[in-house]
Amino acid sequence: MAAHRNPTERAELAQALRTAVRGEADFGTTARALATMDASNYRRVPLGVVFPRDADDVAAALAVCRAHEVPVVPRGGGTSIAGQATGTGVVLDLTRHLRGITELDPGSRTAVVQPGVVLDELRAAAAPHGLTFGPDPSTHSRCTLGGMIGNNSCGAHSVAWGTTADNVRALTVTRYGGDTLRLSRGTVPGALTGLPELIRTHLALLRTGFPELPRRISGYALDALLPERGTDPARAFCGSEGTLGVVTEATVRLVEAPAARALAVLGYADEAAAAEAAPGLLPHHPLTVEGMAADLVREPAGLPRGGAWLFVETGGATPAEARAHAERVLRAAGALHGTVVTDPAGQRTLWRIREDAAGTATRMPDGTEAWPGWEDCAVPPARLGPYLRDFRALLAGHGLRGTPYGHFGEGCIHVRIDFDLLSPEGVARFRRFSEDLADLVVAHGGSLSGEHGDGQARAELLPRMYGDELVALFSRYKDIWDPDGGMNPGILARPARLDENLRFEVLPKRPVDVAFGYPHDGGDFSAAVRRCVGVAKCRTARPAGTGVMCPSFRATGEEAHSTRGRARLLHEMLAGGAGGAGGVITDGWRSTEVRDALDLCLSCKGCRSDCPVGVDMATYKAEFLHHHYRRRLRPAAHYSMGRLPLWLRLAAPFAPALNALARMRPLAALAKRLAGIAPQRTIPVLARQTFTRWLGRHRGKGTAIPADGHVVTVWPDTFTNHLSPEVGRAAVRVLESAGRRTLLPGRPVCCGLTYVSTGQLDRARKVMRRTLDRMGGMLGAPVVVLEPSCAATLRTDLPELLPDDPRAAELAASVRTLAQYLEEYAPDWRPPRLNRPVTGQTHCHQHAVLGDAAERRLRERAGLTGELSGGCCGLAGNFGFERGHWDVSAACAEESLLPSVRASEPGTAFLADGFSCRTQLEQLGGVRARHMAELLAEGLPPEPGTSCG
Repeated sequence: MAAHRNPTERAELAQALRTAVRGEADFGTTARALATMDASNYRRVPLGVVFPRDADDVAAALAVCRAHEVPVVPRGGGTSIAGQATGTGVVLDLTRHLRGITELDPGSRTAVVQPGVVLDELRAAAAPHGLTFGPDPSTHSRCTLGGMIGNNSCGAHSVAWGTTADNVRALTVTRYGGDTLRLSRGTVPGALTGLPELIRTHLALLRTGFPELPRRISGYALDALLPERGTDPARAFCGSEGTLGVVTEATVRLVEAPAARALAVLGYADEAAAAEAAPGLLPHHPLTVEGMAADLVREPAGLPRGGAWLFVETGGATPAEARAHAERVLRAAGALHGTVVTDPAGQRTLWRIREDAAGTATRMPDGTEAWPGWEDCAVPPARLGPYLRDFRALLAGHGLRGTPYGHFGEGCIHVRIDFDLLSPEGVARFRRFSEDLADLVVAHGGSLSGEHGDGQARAELLPRMYGDELVALFSRYKDIWDPDGGMNPGILARPARLDENLRFEVLPKRPVDVAFGYPHDGGDFSAAVRRCVGVAKCRTARPAGTGVMCPSFRATGEEAHSTRGRARLLHEMLAGGAGGAGGVITDGWRSTEVRDALDLCLSCKGCRSDCPVGVDMATYKAEFLHHHYRRRLRPAAHYSMGRLPLWLRLAAPFAPALNALARMRPLAALAKRLAGIAPQRTIPVLARQTFTRWLGRHRGKGTAIPADGHVVTVWPDTFTNHLSPEVGRAAVRVLESAGRRTLLPGRPVCCGLTYVSTGQLDRARKVMRRTLDRMGGMLGAPVVVLEPSCAATLRTDLPELLPDDPRAAELAASVRTLAQYLEEYAPDWRPPRLNRPVTGQTHCHQHAVLGDAAERRLRERAGLTGELSGGCCGLAGNFGFERGHWDVSAACAEESLLPSVRASEPGTAFLADGFSCRTQLEQLGGVRARHMAELLAEGLPPEPGTSCG
């Protein structure tokens, strides 16, 4: 294949593709950077990315690439773990346009889908008919059917419904060059010249060369072409990892979904005991038999006693039948302890532990990085216990650690291992271990891949599993399909070495100079960016439950505006412009590509909690903006809203006059234009009397803590103080009813939020240090912070920007929300019984940093019923006010928040503790939402001579 790295040749190729396809052909820096990696250890830089609009576009693109001798790799959700979704030529991204469900026939229990359909979309379409697609990898909310076919994906329910290959009926496939074949059982297309002869002359080898086990994914499934197996070229195509052609349409089997499910959770002494128990449960026909050990579980989360667990799901026509099925499993399991969970919410909570394992396993309990590479070996289920013991011994022998988990019922084990892939010595050990582990798997009669494919991670070692003669047949099979070698070269047939193209080798060898402390990454920004392993939980169409991540991706559907996409761009920035060895982005912190991707990051911090590996894009964005605009002119919004505390403090004496001027449309329009505010926004009303002035008159300002201890410091955040003092007054009323006296710091303080969110980090640190000085003797006592975003800033950004100041950690540890304070320091206080429904939204920073368990309990005690929505309101501090962000801001609000308000019953209270959320509801929903403090204060009996309003 020609390299085509010459700019002229690349431009000619790009123009030819743009002329040939109706979809998009993007050879820009951002598109290339986003496609350099999947969820593996590998990185290959493409020439460009094509987004075909239909099957004709796929054929046209493949014809152009063949004419220009450029390799092609098809790509779905980009969650492949072995490196097969990366390439050096043209990437065909099938997720933008080719995502239709062409047909769904409940009678025949089949569906016809395009390759970019996300699995959960197919399952949602089938659900009203009582059907589902059986294979369900843990990435079900973002993996595509085309990717599942390419990898022959399996998932937790394969003990009941098999692999993807077991559920494919027919495929339409386009080869390199553009010709299209239809694959179905019983017939080999005539265009595959030489394939019948290849099978006929090697029958003995094909009949004896493949191990019989339920999770044999490695290599090409040539045994599916045997006459006694029905000569099924569609099945043989599954698992070919984009090396033969591109699926443009698939006919798949649907299965009956149980009307009810139950979950038996079984505890065992260790993982080997759990593994040995798993095969004995298969005669009970469970839907799943999943296993994991204690070293994967950071919090027990209601698991039964034990050092390892089996999750055994059962189905039934009724809840009682599903439960009885699970109880039979429990009695037969021989477990130390077990329980049956029938509550759907309880089951989801437990399954989330298992599904997030692909991410949580990338960090050892001590924070050490762990990586894929040997993610999914499989052995016969009866051999799993001995294999796990030998596997643990092999790890120890190489001085490595890992946390196995996976599909125990089918002998398939997932594991991330703490390889050192940054140093030559570590990479050499990675190779030695890989060779030894391949031999161990083969010795137990297993497959190097049991789910995710071989890719670059394992294909080099296939001769150890299959022998040279069968592997040579793999190459001949590849040549029959792809004689020009243009489809995903270096994967499966004639593979690249497992220790080349590693994505870490291009990163800086020394930590780059940064402002934040990155305490969980050893102060190394590169390590922080490396957290993103590509499992793409941020690329879901809807947040999981009350989750938040990633609102800008859901609003735009663009990879660049996902958490993963931004992490990829930062990786390429570090590789090319901050001391690295060769990334796609070459201008470092000055990169406009990174800036534009981060521009639509709402800094909601949702990824900090919802990402399985704790990527914190809000912090990375602040870091980038700090460097990007250093000694440069900033956007107007950074000077206006980024320095909001200063301007509001100066404006406070003139609030009535300024409010009157803001009501004059021409003046308001001019002010918004100068300040970089979206013209659709209404300027918030300034308080005529600030919260601090009111409280000074209400109680008198205290600066020392009285000996009786019945006092609490209330943080006078900018939003409460200048824009919604009614929240502060209500909180004082509630705290007084709980027998507390409220204090304020003696002088104005600020958490630095607006400076942080706009990347003005030098100024933020200055403000934070001044605040710590002014807190004085109040440090160490609990501080109630009413604005969740300010509380989150004090909890996280303050100690991470001032890591060497012990006062920062002390203040961070003192921060409490109102509900947290009341629960911890006034446990006997009884809130008023309000007995009314509520709707609204949990603030994204509260969800991500503070948690809302205390708030939930307080609402329950107050008789407030109903769930608050997840996601993000879309205003997110300055984000939704900035010019150019209106459409995304409104789209975020329309996802969950505004629909929940419209669906509310009469008499419902609208609850939102964040000023941004309340403002968004008022400006887009036309309703007045209130802080929890306000609702509680309204329910309190009036105090003679006291007013809170």
